[in-house]
Amino acid sequence: MKRIRRLVAAMLLVSFLSTASSVFAFDDTLREVFTDAFYGAAIGGLVGGAIMVFQAKPFDHSNYIAYGAASGVLAGTALGLAKSARAFAEVENGRVKVAFPTVTPELVVSPAPGQTTVAWKANLVHGTFN
Repeated sequence: MKRIRRLVAAMLLVSFLSTASSVFAFDDTLREVFTDAFYGAAIGGLVGGAIMVFQAKPFDHSNYIAYGAASGVLAGTALGLAKSARAFAEVENGRVKVAFPTVTPELVVSPAPGQTTVAWKANLVHGTFN
């Protein structure tokens, strides 16, 4: 049990520290990241509980809930950071904001018949000029 508490505390610390670099990038980022991390923990805990039920002695495997919740926090935090950051550097109102870029897939149709490839795209610089 002590080991699970340490694992959950370490996961929470990592999730808090990973949001610190992008908090300054966008105003709504922190709320979105915490919301996604919370939902990830809830879903992960439910999945861990569902897996625990199918074991021979379910109460001997109650740590599956904690592992599921911790994994959900990490996945939710990563998802929140990926959704909130659009470009590596953004210029807005004369201020430069730095964040993690969002990597998105894009279908590219080749001139050759029947060939389509997937290209991965990430915006590095975004700005508005008046």
